[in-house]
Amino acid sequence: MHRQNISYVILLGFPNLHNFNSILFVFLLITYCVAVCGNIVVIALVSISKILHHPMYFFILQVSLVDILMTTDIVPNLLYIVLHHGGSMSLAACISQFYVFAHSESLECFILTVMSYDRYVAICNPLRYNVIINKTFCVKSVIASWLMSFLMALADAITLQNLNFCGPNVIDHFFSDFLPILELSCSDTSLTQIQIVLFGIIVIIGPFTVITVSYIYIITTILKIHSTSGRQKAFSTCSSHLAVVSMFFGSLFIVYLVPSKGQLSATFKTLSLLYTVGTPLINPFIYSLRNKDFKEAFDKFKYNLIRL
Repeated sequence: MHRQNISYVILLGFPNLHNFNSILFVFLLITYCVAVCGNIVVIALVSISKILHHPMYFFILQVSLVDILMTTDIVPNLLYIVLHHGGSMSLAACISQFYVFAHSESLECFILTVMSYDRYVAICNPLRYNVIINKTFCVKSVIASWLMSFLMALADAITLQNLNFCGPNVIDHFFSDFLPILELSCSDTSLTQIQIVLFGIIVIIGPFTVITVSYIYIITTILKIHSTSGRQKAFSTCSSHLAVVSMFFGSLFIVYLVPSKGQLSATFKTLSLLYTVGTPLINPFIYSLRNKDFKEAFDKFKYNLIRL
């Protein structure tokens, strides 16, 4: 391992918003609490309610687990940064934060891809749904998603750990992302750049392509349904997932595929907030508010609480 000349990094956070730090702190704190509680409710309902013992809800449970992991990795330290107009952390802690973030971000991409395949089979091949999307498929696909994201995040973290960091030690961001950390290195990062491209294809481009193809088939099948009510019912089964995919992948594409230098940096920080803080907050509501099974499960849960 190369000698590391810097031992800690400074995260600037949002230096242009110092006059609004108190408001931003309260907003982020409330958002974090609501996001964690909302996802815990989803996990609890899917776990205890027989109505929700279905492959689609099993995947939603996984998304909730990932959202809690991601937002808990980012927001507590972000609250400190906002409250103190910036913050510092050891280089090891910085790389560790990135590892958890990369793992959860990759995992969400993979789980959303599996969910798109689930919706494809449900709409385009409904008669074979129970045969294809069975318990074995669900368990294997989720284990594969967790394992792949774990290994890829670990490879990124090891790559960073073996670079030589000689300064500067200032990151103009609110969390430890890969490229900002990489900019602190004085090592040759040409091979690392290739690794970034390959992993970007596997984690973002590949899953997004699979999801897009799945929805092309889904929309084509829906348009062939003659009755309006039939089309609306078919589309309602995948509208929540489509909304989450659009928001999550849309922000990822802009942040990681568009150059983020100079005056656009604030825009990209805002978009980073969208998928690290906003998505975990919104997901439970998107998946549950328009879903009859979730509403029924929640009503039964409230009824049982009242009886106790």
